[in-house]
Amino acid sequence: MPGLCYSLLFFKTDCKSLLSFPHFLHFLRLSTASIEKPPPNTNFIVDYLINSLGFSAEKAILVSKRLAHIKSPKKPDSVVNLFRNCGFSDTHIKSLVSLLPTLLSAHVEKTLLPKIRILQEIGLTGPTLAEVLVVNPTLLTVSAENTLLPSLNFLRTLIGNDGDVATVLKRSRWLFNAGDVQKQMQPNISTLQKYGVADERIKKLVVQSPRYLLRKPIWLEHIADRVELEFGIPRGSGMFAYGVDVLCSLSKTTLEKKFQIFASFGWLESDTKTAFRNLPYFLALSEGKIRRGLNFWMKELKYEPSFIARCPKLLMFNLETRIVPRHLVFEALKSKNLIKNLKNPSLHKIVCLQEHQFLEDYVLQFKVEAPELYEIYISNSGKHSSDEKFCFGKIDTLRAMKLDMQALRNGTCGIYQLKVADRHKDLKIILTVSLHPNRSNS
Repeated sequence: MPGLCYSLLFFKTDCKSLLSFPHFLHFLRLSTASIEKPPPNTNFIVDYLINSLGFSAEKAILVSKRLAHIKSPKKPDSVVNLFRNCGFSDTHIKSLVSLLPTLLSAHVEKTLLPKIRILQEIGLTGPTLAEVLVVNPTLLTVSAENTLLPSLNFLRTLIGNDGDVATVLKRSRWLFNAGDVQKQMQPNISTLQKYGVADERIKKLVVQSPRYLLRKPIWLEHIADRVELEFGIPRGSGMFAYGVDVLCSLSKTTLEKKFQIFASFGWLESDTKTAFRNLPYFLALSEGKIRRGLNFWMKELKYEPSFIARCPKLLMFNLETRIVPRHLVFEALKSKNLIKNLKNPSLHKIVCLQEHQFLEDYVLQFKVEAPELYEIYISNSGKHSSDEKFCFGKIDTLRAMKLDMQALRNGTCGIYQLKVADRHKDLKIILTVSLHPNRSNS
């Protein structure tokens, strides 16, 4: 370096000329690298993050910048041991430290343990508690007595279910960023009550979309005004809260794009608003799903915008696994002239039927006349043959139960009644399994 300093003092040229020399830039980079030394004690914490928590070297160096003051493993070890004793996995601990590195320097007894105990009181333990904290690490930084406890008590009183309170904590990372949750939410709750939203619906909104109730009250009131005045859902209507939920989730740009998609299929703005009044969540569908649905119902089947606007539920169903397979079954029935045996047959009604009812009315009763319906349905719906046969067994069981119950109502001998009752006890177990073939039998 002395030679470099001498050159700087006596080189008779300006700075721009000096910087144009490649050798000078090379020496400058070397000198800068030699001057930039790691902060004291970071080597220890970098090694700790790599060896104890499984961080990569690059990530450990990045995280260590906020932990340079840690000089020994005493505090980090106590924090990690606390989390492990609470049932956290190493992955959970690593995620928490990545999100909030200063946790490793927190006081276990005074800072962390009181908050963990408060969260455990509402049923959050082990991996579930860890998952909540990974989503919402600020739960460990706010005041236990002044913020966490009163906020949780407010949510428990409002919602009335600790499981749903845990769901709220998972869904809103920013829940405690501005302090007391009650102070943030209560003005917005009052706004919704002013617009006639029932308390039960407010509870559901808190659980499903808590972040909207953390916004400034004037913002939520503007949304509520739009639902009432722009989209025509009257306050107090059962659909009003759903309308608020949807408009809260859509930016102005996104909403305009979706209106443009409907317009490109010949919809009037009034058609789209009619559909919104009937089912607000249809506007929450992705743009791709909206286009695919409109292509099928309007371009292939020639349905009018006004009809779909009255029944926007048609756009909500899965096109590939529900609508198209049922359409194919319906067409097969028409080709065999079997549709006349059905009451008020129409595709839009068929699509809305529950699975077991659709199979009962449109597949099973035609096993003799059109046995191919079964194969048409399962081959196009993506379902497994074994699952569908299982479902058919359930429908046959239902029919048997109906016949037996009819016999009971007609009055038969006591011995027969006892046999039927015993049989139904067994059938109840069969039905439970059949209704939920993918769930456990317990």
